[in-house]
Amino acid sequence: MISNNFIDKHNGPRKHEITKMLQKTGAGSMEELIDQTIPASIRLKNKLDLPNGFNEYEYLNHIKSLASKNKIFKSFIGMGYNNTIIPGVILRNVLENPGWYTSYTPYQAEISQGRLEALLNFQTMVSDLTAMPVTNASLLDEGTAAAEAMIMLYNSRSRAAIKQNRNTFFISGKLYPQTIEVIKTRAFPLGIKLETGDPENIGNPENIFGLIVQYPDKTGEIIDFKELCKNAHNNETGVVVAADILSLSLLTPPGEWGADVVVGTTQRFGIPMGFGGPHAAYFATIDKYKRNVPGRIIGISKDAKGNRALRMALQTREQHIKRERATSNICTAQALLASMAGFYATYHGPEGIKNIASEIHDLTKKLAKELFVLGYKIKNTSYFDTLSIQLPDNVDIEKIRKVAVENEFNFNYIDKTALSISIDETTSIKDIESILRIFASATDKNFNGFSNEIAQGIIPEALVRTSEFLNNEVFNTYHSETEMMRYLKHLENKDLALNRTMIPLGSCTMKLNAAAELFSLSWPEFGEIHPFAPVDQVQGYLELIRGLEQDLCKITGFDAVSFQPNSGASGEYAGLLVIKAYLKSIGQAHRNICLIPASAHGTNPASSVMAGMDVVVVKCDDKGNIDINDIEEKANQHSKNLAAVMITYPSTHGVFEEGILNIIEIVHKNGGQVYMDGANMNAQVGLTNPGIIGADVCHLNLHKTFAIPHGGGGPGVGPIGVAKHLKPFLPSHPLYITGGEKGITAISSAPFGSAMILPISYGYIKLLGGEGLTEATKVAILNANYLKSSLDNDYKILYTGKNGRVAHEMILDCNEFGKSANITVIDIAKRLMDFGFHAPTVAFPVHGTLMVEPTESEPLSELNRFVEAMHIIRKEIREIENGKVDILNNVVKNAPHTLKMVTLDKWEFPYEIKQAAFPAEELIQAKYWPPVTKINDAFGDRNLVCTCQPIEAYA
Repeated sequence: MISNNFIDKHNGPRKHEITKMLQKTGAGSMEELIDQTIPASIRLKNKLDLPNGFNEYEYLNHIKSLASKNKIFKSFIGMGYNNTIIPGVILRNVLENPGWYTSYTPYQAEISQGRLEALLNFQTMVSDLTAMPVTNASLLDEGTAAAEAMIMLYNSRSRAAIKQNRNTFFISGKLYPQTIEVIKTRAFPLGIKLETGDPENIGNPENIFGLIVQYPDKTGEIIDFKELCKNAHNNETGVVVAADILSLSLLTPPGEWGADVVVGTTQRFGIPMGFGGPHAAYFATIDKYKRNVPGRIIGISKDAKGNRALRMALQTREQHIKRERATSNICTAQALLASMAGFYATYHGPEGIKNIASEIHDLTKKLAKELFVLGYKIKNTSYFDTLSIQLPDNVDIEKIRKVAVENEFNFNYIDKTALSISIDETTSIKDIESILRIFASATDKNFNGFSNEIAQGIIPEALVRTSEFLNNEVFNTYHSETEMMRYLKHLENKDLALNRTMIPLGSCTMKLNAAAELFSLSWPEFGEIHPFAPVDQVQGYLELIRGLEQDLCKITGFDAVSFQPNSGASGEYAGLLVIKAYLKSIGQAHRNICLIPASAHGTNPASSVMAGMDVVVVKCDDKGNIDINDIEEKANQHSKNLAAVMITYPSTHGVFEEGILNIIEIVHKNGGQVYMDGANMNAQVGLTNPGIIGADVCHLNLHKTFAIPHGGGGPGVGPIGVAKHLKPFLPSHPLYITGGEKGITAISSAPFGSAMILPISYGYIKLLGGEGLTEATKVAILNANYLKSSLDNDYKILYTGKNGRVAHEMILDCNEFGKSANITVIDIAKRLMDFGFHAPTVAFPVHGTLMVEPTESEPLSELNRFVEAMHIIRKEIREIENGKVDILNNVVKNAPHTLKMVTLDKWEFPYEIKQAAFPAEELIQAKYWPPVTKINDAFGDRNLVCTCQPIEAYA
């Protein structure tokens, strides 16, 4: 059997093509190219200490053996995580479909209309169920959403409240413990004080700016908070409600009784538990806060021809724009999971959702009634799906646990005398009978069947929902599998994803997400595992996580890794808090200055501010490198208070800076720690690493370098690797033993973050092996330098290393075209759509530029297709410069061209249809049509609409 051969499937260029590509770059060999690109002082002296790669057959057998070590028990633990049924039509056509999971965040809206519609459906679903007018397109998890709500209310305080020093946030003691922990983590760096207790008995309300309650609460109780909201508002206190979104089909939604913010998870809408994630959290609020909402909002606008078009609205709120003035560091969301949750609502419709909730509630009532007959006390007087059960004095909880395990059932054991049980949509009447037999045996009784007595309604009358929801056509049309399948395909066809084209986004690493790496996503051995399941039931997961940590330590040169951060920005935040905890432990807690280069991604300064640090910006020189003199001056100036520097390496300018070791020495000499942003790790693996360079902590984007797909804007995973002295401070969790012995409080709701997608990166490493990983890095650098050599006659390459090389990406300076031809970088991005390309990264990190990253997975034929497109566009710009075509009415300025535009009875432009729509010959055989033309961004922001509108609204 041939093994260690997956690298040939992962890398794009063939061996015979690599020789030609090297010739184009002027390098005599691959080693010469790498030597000219990466400084010798930071090169690894030895090969990666990793075994050879598996072939696909070997890997699938291996991952199946790990999966078999997880025990699939029926979970009744609840606590914000429930079993679900994923509709097959969504599983097959979305979760397992590269047309959905390989797309990027919809910054280029014209080629993202399908997933934008899916996210608009999600927002509408959330808005309807919560009765709140403004929602975003998902957050990372319920704990993060709750913390973001707290921070939003804190930053939105009135001048009077700030003057009164209202800086306390009140937490109901009935909130899920993991949510409380994440709120704690986010509060303390910002100086927010916390109180926990009964929200009906707040001691000093004049100090409270906001409070949070759970609905239903962690015990299952359904409490009427209407009067609480009234009193809070009279005190200028904002009310956050963490709500079970499925329960809101039966319960009066928080928006109808005065909530200011409603948060929660949509995991119950057809998303596997997956040992904790990924799941799409939701965030809904009142109109007052629409310009303060964290994360992304999908809004309705129109294109240049007046057609309805969707886009990400109010983007000036986002961290990459606001940087150190940001009030949130949210970047990656959970777009793929949000789309799936929205499709779950679309497929079932309002009646189906209500039927599911009603069945759950009815089974819960049956269970409660029969448990009472058996002598057990139900502690909560009202409930939707969760019962808190007090044991009789003669019942030993260990006996219940023993029999439950024999039946492969998991309950939530609270203490020695109480437990809770949560029912979900997978629960059957047979499951209820089995539960009752377990509880009967503990009292030495028999369960002889259900009594004839009809269980009465247990939801308080005042909290029974009477309002309608999900009335829009989209939720009342696609209820057969045939209709739903075609709707999903219809949306998919509107978008560009990796299954159709290269996505050359700089700093995003849109590489192959191999099918073999993804198979386990659909396996119940990974999907049907509760994050708080007993340790003996999750040995497969734990072995995989340990193995992935060991591999990443060898790759990065670090001592330990935490997988709890569930996005890159979350990893940044975690890493900075770990640094702060370490500094505190050595008596240096006063250190709070973070040096950040001007070229850094916006999440760097945003994360620093959220971690309670003060940002000092470091200049870049005219070659794009960090200005050594400036960083030395500022490090010396702030020597007594310097906490850290945040460095991306290779830089966001696409070069391996020669002065990196000098920079790190300067920071360490002045008492600071070095945080390396791992966004560009794809140019390091196997050739250098953060450890050898001297970094103290680094987050890794597993959704970039290590092959987790982007999913249209999430999920992502941002684990942090740390040096030995920082290991004791890795994030802990209140419900699971993980992290360091002095670990900071939890960053995410789940102990291992988005654990269900960790097998993807694990598989990527196991399939490629040490040799393959190193070869992939070399080819990524080759592909980038091949594009540079192919484009530098037509486009100015803004920055290169000392030998004229770029790392794995490059910046094309397009500013001159604005002066010479009235063509902006946005115009070029839109024109690329006519060629069937997703544009490179626009206007980051330098205004008026395109940042191009081809990755190692793109074949030479696709690189050449991109080069041809860029050459043609340059020729079209040159014709404008030479006065051959109109400066305002030309093929570049009017792009992209839609099918509707080219099929009108009268063609209205001064150039041929062929030039507009078929500028390259191969497009005649395989043409992608953007569904809308250039979108009017300003109109969408002035007229914010972030929910589905009725059909007549578009007439």
